[in-house]
Amino acid sequence: MLDRGFHFDQPLWFLGLLLILPVAIWLARSAAQAARAPIHRYADPHLLPHLTGTRDLSAPERWGRFLRWSLLWALLLTAMAGPRWDYTDLRLFHPGNNLLVLLDVSRSMLAEDVSPNRLGRARQELQDLIVQNRQVRLGLIVFATVPHVLAPITEDTTSLLNALPALSADLASPGLQGSSLTRALMRAETLLSGLPEESARAVLLISDGDFDEPGLREQVARLAEQGVRLHVLGVGTPGGATVPAPQGGVIVDPGDPQRRPVRSALNEALLEELAQTGGGLYRRADYRDADTAEILEAATVSRLPPEASDARTRIWNERYWLLVLLVGVLLLPQFRELGRRPARRRLADRESGGLPS
Repeated sequence: MLDRGFHFDQPLWFLGLLLILPVAIWLARSAAQAARAPIHRYADPHLLPHLTGTRDLSAPERWGRFLRWSLLWALLLTAMAGPRWDYTDLRLFHPGNNLLVLLDVSRSMLAEDVSPNRLGRARQELQDLIVQNRQVRLGLIVFATVPHVLAPITEDTTSLLNALPALSADLASPGLQGSSLTRALMRAETLLSGLPEESARAVLLISDGDFDEPGLREQVARLAEQGVRLHVLGVGTPGGATVPAPQGGVIVDPGDPQRRPVRSALNEALLEELAQTGGGLYRRADYRDADTAEILEAATVSRLPPEASDARTRIWNERYWLLVLLVGVLLLPQFRELGRRPARRRLADRESGGLPS
């Protein structure tokens, strides 16, 4: 059979066609018995409908109905058998490639030095990453002062895509400003520690780098020693922009006597240093796909056997619905016939003076 040839998924359903022969035999015997019934002693065959109120079907009518219902039965069995042809060839996820995304959702990510703002740009980068991905299992942690695990390492990219519109600065703890990458890295280390050591474990940080915490470089270096690489996507511009306040307006520096607005800029030097310490890549987020494509390629460095990444699966195009639609069309005259029977019965009652025919 050709790879793209026509075939049935469940051909055993065709055994139901064997029921047609017993039904045909039963129909023939019941018609013969009805012709020899005792009621024929009391009236001629053409007078029996007036005596019983019913009319026996003629042989052509009886076998015509049998053939019609046999056709419908055969079509239903064919649909149940699962006719299919053509397929989509999909490459399975590599079981050893794992990428955990750390997304900064602090107030500084609402700065509008990139369109629509830094967080909106970060969401677009994350969407590009999910859409392009075919070999890496993904996880997602959003963080500001406190990290929140939105998705552990998973192959279910649909749930990640559905979660993107809900990613906002409102996920951060109210009343707390700033971001703590240290806590986010600790949470990521806990999630990744349960994965096989021979698998590729990587972290992707998407942030503007607007944080200053002691011990960050040492923490990233410790993760690198455990085989966890850190890649970074920087969001924003070196020129920076003001940071919107939760109540409207902009955030001002409380220690400044002139209460000038706080201006947040992309800390590219810090982010590049963290990526270099973590043995990963640094890229500034833009509207092209090259940045996410390079990070995905860098994340697929598993030490598992290479044949594990070549596993593929076929998603066949099911065509059973075509037969179900055909059966529905063939049944339409039967429903029309059922609607006409009450009208014919009422007409017969009027003609007989109200007596049932």
